[in-house]
Amino acid sequence: MNPRRTKYYLDKQNAKWKGVCAGIADYTGVDVTLVRVATVVLTLLSFGGGLPWGLVAYVLTAWIADNKPIGLYQSDEDRRFWQGVRQSPQRSTREVSSRFRELDRRLADMEAHVTSRNTRLADEIDSLR
Repeated sequence: MNPRRTKYYLDKQNAKWKGVCAGIADYTGVDVTLVRVATVVLTLLSFGGGLPWGLVAYVLTAWIADNKPIGLYQSDEDRRFWQGVRQSPQRSTREVSSRFRELDRRLADMEAHVTSRNTRLADEIDSLR
């Protein structure tokens, strides 16, 4: 079964402790160092309320979330694409639609060239037979 690329996963390959911060960074596209610093700051700030809610949330996330499958993305471009899908699905849909329109236009241009009355092209095709 193919893993879902829009789901949050723990990133054990880039983990420092349990992979929660690396998973958040992979999911959102934010630098992992910024996520780790924000996690530490939020955890320290939550100590003022008595219970360290940041630490509790971290442990619960590490316990509940699945590990990221190895080879989830085929390339760096694939990873960036899926991060964009998670951030803004509508924008990603427009980009894919735009790419298909561009490919369709190029294919139509090629088809028009091949089917046109181009004697030089027809001679080359005949010579290949």
